[in-house]
Amino acid sequence: MKILGIAPGYARLGYGFIEARGGKFSLMEYGTVDTASGMAMPERLKLLYSRLMELIYEFGPDVAAIEELFFNNNAKTALLVGQARGAAILACVNSGIGIYEYTPLQIKQGLTGYGRADKNQMQLMVKTLLGIKETPKPDDAADALAAAICHANSANCLGRIDAALRAGGMPQRRG
Repeated sequence: MKILGIAPGYARLGYGFIEARGGKFSLMEYGTVDTASGMAMPERLKLLYSRLMELIYEFGPDVAAIEELFFNNNAKTALLVGQARGAAILACVNSGIGIYEYTPLQIKQGLTGYGRADKNQMQLMVKTLLGIKETPKPDDAADALAAAICHANSANCLGRIDAALRAGGMPQRRG
């Protein structure tokens, strides 16, 4: 399964493509889509949308894992990031790929097993799970890869549950 991870932002949107097979992950591509501070918001959204459409076409993901907004004290910033998130969701919908949304807490839990993991712990897990030597930079790209890995782990878990249910029920806990 090819997964696109997205860490939304209107100045910098992080993206990361991974392939997940049998609990193993391989890195395909990662980076950011940056918009200039002097651009009008509609033009920024158009750029984010257009670039994501190009990337989706190039890498052909099966699904997208998009980070949900965290609580932000600045309502204006939250609204602007929400608009960027909408552009990303629209690019995915228009490309026909499934969308899964995860909170930052869920992503941290899914990668480290601890919902309050710090940035360094998250980056170390991304690097380790993808088997790469360098920590992905900038942080937005690493966050996007974390979202993609979180989804792969969630999908793998759900696949095991579905298989157990098809086989006649959940396995019994021992011990």
